[in-house]
Amino acid sequence: MAGGGVFKLVKPNKRPQATDIQAAAAWGVAAFTTAVWIVQPFDWVKKTFFEKAEPEN
Repeated sequence: MAGGGVFKLVKPNKRPQATDIQAAAAWGVAAFTTAVWIVQPFDWVKKTFFEKAEPEN
């Protein structure tokens, strides 16, 4: 099983606790937020979600 190696890194013969999963999720959100802050794709977000497409005739 490929995922079994991850459990061995945490603690031998012990599964990750809910706190470990929450911490990983929080770090993921922080990393995503930082990436968006660095790239700042506001023009793409504005064009994609907020501008209405003009109907074709």
